[in-house]
Amino acid sequence: MSNPLSADLDHVLAHTEGLWTAVRGERLFVTGGTGFVGTWLTESLLWANRRLDLGVSAVLLTRNPAAFAERSPHLAADPAVELLSGDAASFALPAGPFPLVIHAASTGDFDRDVAATRRVLELARSRGAKRLLFTSSGAVYGKVPPESSPVTEEYPGAPPTTDADSAYAQAKRVCEFLCASHARLHGFDALIARLFAFTGPYLPLDRNYAAGNFIRDLLAGGPVRILGDGTPYRSYLYAADLAIWLWTILFRGKPAYPYNAGSPDAVTIAELARLAAAVTQPATPVQIACRPDGTPPHRYVPDTGRAERELGLRPWVSLEEGLRRMYFWYGQRAASETIPR
Repeated sequence: MSNPLSADLDHVLAHTEGLWTAVRGERLFVTGGTGFVGTWLTESLLWANRRLDLGVSAVLLTRNPAAFAERSPHLAADPAVELLSGDAASFALPAGPFPLVIHAASTGDFDRDVAATRRVLELARSRGAKRLLFTSSGAVYGKVPPESSPVTEEYPGAPPTTDADSAYAQAKRVCEFLCASHARLHGFDALIARLFAFTGPYLPLDRNYAAGNFIRDLLAGGPVRILGDGTPYRSYLYAADLAIWLWTILFRGKPAYPYNAGSPDAVTIAELARLAAAVTQPATPVQIACRPDGTPPHRYVPDTGRAERELGLRPWVSLEEGLRRMYFWYGQRAASETIPR
């Protein structure tokens, strides 16, 4: 059976083909391999493995191998994949060397996320890692004032240490430090990607992701609902482009040198909702719950100049096309009654 993501995966391979030679025959260890980011990395890794006959293999850490196998049987059944059951904070270290490590697991719980990073770093140290990619977040910058947006990697701001709602961001900051310090101490390279917002297949429809929520509403026949006033600014990188960015950062990025990963093209939440409807179901109404109160809208938009100048990275798939592909992919999944929950 053909892979419905084949065009996207060919797109990833076209932009990363020259990177894979250096990892021929290597083993990768991946946490978060069954989430949105990790699934795209796994899909694109296995696609490159088959197309280029790389002979790579990957161990994916997951709390529930059976659930992953049910959701993505083509990935779980691939002979290059081994599913390791365990929690990221306490998993048993698998035997053998792992030259490449990707730490993409995150729960939003400060203690668990820091403990998980310590455990992954222990694996990297004891299993001969050469390069480790940590997927951090643009949340590390805290609330960025309008005059500092789009935000660069050198922005010195951060969420207040007394903000009890900032556990996710605080954990990412601590984990970036742990990765950089352990890498220097133990002699491997730590690569850091600060992720922003995305569209595409596998993005959850039932969590706090605007693009996912709007596609869910459209698949249900509408209306598209905005719970706030629709004025905050975000930017959205398509998932296949994200995979290109992350593989490029892992293989070619500078150690302990964060890269923003996202789109530099800002849109408001209301504009996103209207665009999602326009490119999928144009007659669907958009409902906005609140009127603007006059305060400056929050902006969560990266400056991606570093990644573009130094690594040649940019968005290739437009926001319109990304929303369209996401809608039709989920529509196909719904038709076959296999939408991931």
